[in-house]
Amino acid sequence: MKVIVDLCVVPIGVGLSVSKYIAECEKIIKNAGLKSMLHAYGTNIEGEWDDVFAAVKKCHERVHEMGAPRISSTLRVGTRTDRDQTMDDKIKSVQLKISEDNIV
Repeated sequence: MKVIVDLCVVPIGVGLSVSKYIAECEKIIKNAGLKSMLHAYGTNIEGEWDDVFAAVKKCHERVHEMGAPRISSTLRVGTRTDRDQTMDDKIKSVQLKISEDNIV
């Protein structure tokens, strides 16, 4: 089953800057061959369910290995059965509506 997720990993107990931990997660996601888009408060990921969730697990494992005693993550998950849809499709749909409004 295809899935699109929005993942936000927050290492706890590692100080104020968490960018090095997020960079490691981004590497894991890319190495898994998943399509992703980093944004200011997380990462959108698309792919097969098992592949995406295996990458999320690896992110947690790696961040713990790096010394984070705790991690708090939020995960939003979306699936569809009526048709295939990508992250790009979702964004283009909104952008089209914005551009249509500007034509008036």
